[in-house]
Amino acid sequence: MKALSIKQPFAELILQGKKKIELRKWNTLFRGEFLIHASKIPDKNAMRRFGFDDLPCGFILGKARLVGVKKYQNKEEHKKDAKLHLASDGWGNYGFVLADVKRIKPVSCRGNLGFWEFKGKIE
Repeated sequence: MKALSIKQPFAELILQGKKKIELRKWNTLFRGEFLIHASKIPDKNAMRRFGFDDLPCGFILGKARLVGVKKYQNKEEHKKDAKLHLASDGWGNYGFVLADVKRIKPVSCRGNLGFWEFKGKIE
């Protein structure tokens, strides 16, 4: 199954249903279910900004469905969706629109860039 590595606290915010769009600097034609992997190294500034001290890193923590990609043409468009992506435009101008987010039992594994294939077992 495909997986996507996402820095904490953004992976946790997706799992809590607070972040509904994941920003990237690249586009994808992929649509469908994928695993949410929390990257090994968190974004320390964002951890403080969202009030987290410690979150699991280096684990698959959930799954979601990618249902579409929004291309932000300018800062104004990006700002309109601020409550959905919770990030600055420095994270990218492609918004991966997520649905059907579900937390799963954590599985330790190494991540990768882009969408990657997880060959392990999910409970």
